[in-house]
Amino acid sequence: MRRADRLFQIVQFLRGGRLVTAAMLAARLEVSERTIYRDIADLQASGVPIDGEAGVGYLMRDGYDLPPLMFSRDEIVALVAGARLIRAWGGAAMARAAEEALVKIETVLPESKKTRTGKVEIHAIAPEMTAEIRARIDVMEQAVDAKRRLRIAYADAEGHTSKRVIRPLGLWFWGKVWTLVAWCELRDDFRMFRLDRIADISNAGDTFRDERGKTLADFYRAMEQQDADH
Repeated sequence: MRRADRLFQIVQFLRGGRLVTAAMLAARLEVSERTIYRDIADLQASGVPIDGEAGVGYLMRDGYDLPPLMFSRDEIVALVAGARLIRAWGGAAMARAAEEALVKIETVLPESKKTRTGKVEIHAIAPEMTAEIRARIDVMEQAVDAKRRLRIAYADAEGHTSKRVIRPLGLWFWGKVWTLVAWCELRDDFRMFRLDRIADISNAGDTFRDERGKTLADFYRAMEQQDADH
């Protein structure tokens, strides 16, 4: 969890005037009590009305609310344009999440900023995207997040198909084509697979742990080394 998200959650837990101990917050947020003490001190220093002390507990006085989200004109344009691009080119779950995120943001924007979201004239159309590819993007994204091995059938540029067991590491979008960066257990090396050439996907039945030489960071280092060599 990002520190900003953790601070937001602490404020949420302290709402309502109830006494909450550092131990309770640490357990809920899966961090140490020392981290909670430091976060509370930072919140108090920034003006959040939190009373209490270490070893006793903390509470927040009634009437405090988080300030409304403030975005610049360019930030609003970026958020709206990004959501529309994901809606056009992303997975089905991604597209829904982008739309829901925009709705949530708009509900907390000041009135003077709300009308700006509807005036962004940046649009994206993706006739090449099919429901099958959108679903495939979602499956791959979830597998990357869960570190879940997948079994795939993959067709190369000449149409030759091979069966692979892969460790999904990350997704890249190239403008019209999505590719999956993975560790291929058949080739014992990194490979990039175009999602539109994957004929079949199934769960290989287990998850994997990061291993030295087989992580996304290792892939990036290998790419940088190739660029340096050329």
